[in-house]
Amino acid sequence: MTVTVATLGFPRIGPRRELKFALEHYWSGKSGEADLLESAAALRTAAWARQRSLGADWLPSNDFSLYDHVLDTSVMLGAIPERYDAAHGEADLATYFAMARGTTGADDGCGHAHASQTACEMTKWFDTNYHYMVPELHAGQKLALNTPKIVDEYREAKAQGFETRPVLLGPVTWLSLAKGRDVDPFDFLDEVLGLYTVILGQLANAGAAWVQIDEPVLVLDLDEKQRKALTRAYARLSRSGPKLMLTTYFGGLEDNLSFAASLPVAGLHVDLVRAPQQLDAVLASAPKSLLLSLGVIDGRNIWRADLAALLDRIAPIAATRDLILAPSCSLLHVPVDLALERKLDAEVTQWLAFAVQKIEELSILKRALNDGRASVASALSASTNAAAARKVSPRIHDPKVAARVADATPDQRERRSGHPARIAAQAAVLNLPAFPTTTIGSFPQTAEVRHARAEHVRGNLGDADYQTFLREETARAVRWQEEIGLDMLVHGEFERNDMVQYFGEQLAGFAFTVSGWVQSYGSRCVRPPILFGDVSRPEPMTVAWWRYAQGLTDKPMKGMLTGPVTILNWSFVRDDQPREASCRQIAFAIRDEVSDLETAGCKAIQIDEAALREGLPLRKRDWQHYLDWAVDCFRLSAAGVADATQIHTHMCYSEFNDILPAIGAMDTDVISIETARSQMELLDGFARYRYPSAIGPGVYDIHAPRVPGEQEMVALMRLAQLHLHPDQLWVNPDCGLKTRKWEEVKPAIAAMVAAARTLRADLLVAA
Repeated sequence: MTVTVATLGFPRIGPRRELKFALEHYWSGKSGEADLLESAAALRTAAWARQRSLGADWLPSNDFSLYDHVLDTSVMLGAIPERYDAAHGEADLATYFAMARGTTGADDGCGHAHASQTACEMTKWFDTNYHYMVPELHAGQKLALNTPKIVDEYREAKAQGFETRPVLLGPVTWLSLAKGRDVDPFDFLDEVLGLYTVILGQLANAGAAWVQIDEPVLVLDLDEKQRKALTRAYARLSRSGPKLMLTTYFGGLEDNLSFAASLPVAGLHVDLVRAPQQLDAVLASAPKSLLLSLGVIDGRNIWRADLAALLDRIAPIAATRDLILAPSCSLLHVPVDLALERKLDAEVTQWLAFAVQKIEELSILKRALNDGRASVASALSASTNAAAARKVSPRIHDPKVAARVADATPDQRERRSGHPARIAAQAAVLNLPAFPTTTIGSFPQTAEVRHARAEHVRGNLGDADYQTFLREETARAVRWQEEIGLDMLVHGEFERNDMVQYFGEQLAGFAFTVSGWVQSYGSRCVRPPILFGDVSRPEPMTVAWWRYAQGLTDKPMKGMLTGPVTILNWSFVRDDQPREASCRQIAFAIRDEVSDLETAGCKAIQIDEAALREGLPLRKRDWQHYLDWAVDCFRLSAAGVADATQIHTHMCYSEFNDILPAIGAMDTDVISIETARSQMELLDGFARYRYPSAIGPGVYDIHAPRVPGEQEMVALMRLAQLHLHPDQLWVNPDCGLKTRKWEEVKPAIAAMVAAARTLRADLLVAA
């Protein structure tokens, strides 16, 4: 029996975020299309060479994307909304980026003429922090195959001597993610399958023996429509040429196992990190003719594996059948290379593995199984020693933190009064107009801000000079907000590198990377903190900056915090205790900060929970347990304030309708959400639920460069009033503004303030 190694996907961004910079140069007009495509090709070549040198036998192609693989699939199928004026469903690069980012008018910044258009909707890829562009389908739409990138990249790799297994998003997953406009996306099943059949035939003609076809929908609660679609799809696609490796990840197959194992495919990949318990059932269900790919190395987290323990588990299986060993999912979700970290704590470093190291771990397992453990004895010993050292490290456990969590009482989760009393108390203190205006927190992190931060980190800009620079930036932002007429101000967060990292750097139990970048969407990359131990707050984190900013204005200044669930979900979290235990520790740390802000005089505190919906388990039976502890953690962080202190929260692109009772149970005073791209559709659920608190539905899509006008925002808010009472509505952007430019932000916020004034005039006329 033979064991081989596969990677399901490799990070696209490059070891030093080369893709980010190539994209942003192209978008800004500093480089042309040829330059961008040349940079992309170089990244693909380097990734194939790197993976092969590390010992991977099955290399992926078409795992690379200029923006998003779901968008790539939509474009490949010609699922291009009519508003982008693509002739016959064909898309050039300008159309592709228009779908991803919207357009600003006659010129999209790259020399291509387009009408001003909003981008496609964006939401989270299953339960990750990766964002995908939601496919759109409408009645009467005709799909048509664009020149398939997947075939081109397979040929590109082959020409360079790399035999690859092309990666294709499965048709049923794509249809399940799609949004139908007056149509059921599954009405397009036969049309989509026809195009997939052509693609697979083209790959076969190009020489591809295998195709990896990703159907993560198989780890969800499937309905009968999806099951029938899967049966129909693979009965057809299995006859189209290459052998199919049906790939599942992010959970266990469970009740879908026998169904998946019966599909006429040549191989099946299962996630044994998220669902280790499914191994015996998979072995019992999978015929010997089915090539099994076992996801034994964590593709979602950065902890080093205990290789000896894995070998004990896999060796009996490898003795009876051929196996592929792989990460649990694409390595898109982890940083590229731990070797780039020069400043990371040495003790923590020995516990970690990034994408490169994970492939090395798989290669060690392969050699041990094919050639015997003695062939990799030193590597196995190092892995065992690292696992043992992590278990006993005194840096991980803090008895004081554990005792505080254990002693938590029910009253610590409860506000002092209900909504009516709080609304009255806050109105008396804040004295806000109808349709109050605010922003979500951050203002543009300009080149000057980033340069000053980098110089400070390098030691070239002293603490005093850096503080002076940040104070001047903050003062300018406060003055501008007053001049423009915003009602509730923010300080701009110029001192913050990231909404999670900034707090993690001031909390015990976290470590940080220099080059641990992960793609969030497009060119947007984040460096998730590493939560390795018990969490506590040694000292106040934001009070001094809030006090400085509030001292510059008579208008209310929001205190800005990141919530415990978001800090948890946007970190690489320790795997030696339940996630909820770590989250409660973070909640108490944030509670201390809330208390200090209130004591300093802050009357409005925003605790962002952008990632609460993201952490929802994929199986509905597990939802309530997660929501119970997630809401509990938020309430622990927020509930200690007086009635007159207004608690805000913000949530990012998500489908909220299924969890509205939990959002209501958070017991906030104001929630802001992203609704600009969806034309306020999310508010229908809030209205049906009779959500009691105030809502700021976003009227400015900050993920795109286009600047909306006053009338567009007024129209959106009038749509909002079809769902909610005017007394409930705030006016704000979709999200923080740190990624935008001041020349975009200033006219957009001015239009937003003008829109609020128009809405107030409407109220006077109606009265």
